[in-house]
Amino acid sequence: MLYDHYHFAWKHALAQTLAWREEKRSIVFTNGCFDLLHPGHMDYLKSAHALGDVLIIGLNTDESIRALKGEKRPVNALEDRDAMLSALRWVDAVIPFSQETPLELIRYLRPDVLAKGGDYTIESMVGSSDVLGWGGDACTIPFKEGYSSSQLIQRICGLYAA
Repeated sequence: MLYDHYHFAWKHALAQTLAWREEKRSIVFTNGCFDLLHPGHMDYLKSAHALGDVLIIGLNTDESIRALKGEKRPVNALEDRDAMLSALRWVDAVIPFSQETPLELIRYLRPDVLAKGGDYTIESMVGSSDVLGWGGDACTIPFKEGYSSSQLIQRICGLYAA
């Protein structure tokens, strides 16, 4: 059932992407965990959206986050993270992916722009060579200093430490 849900989401995203292309809208893609939304995420997503007309987020599933960040993550379940991101005015679509990287989703949707945070280089961005190869662009967006989900979790845990 989980596969069917993601398969449907990907099919729907492709149909929507094709409709946006017919409208000559440029499509920006980014991805991440977005576990605890904070001002750094808001700044990043607003900047990513400004790179085109439409912003699609590839959202790591709970299982893929556990593989990346450990068994205690995510703090918020996929459905909750999806709902919060979908409510933001800069976000046009949220597509879950369970693979180790978003490469398959990037190749499936073929965005015009690939965006990642400032801790990446264009060369280290998964999918950048693909996007550049079909004539798109790849961009990095500087982080807003002092914000990360991991730091926020540590701060919260510190408040309740004995």
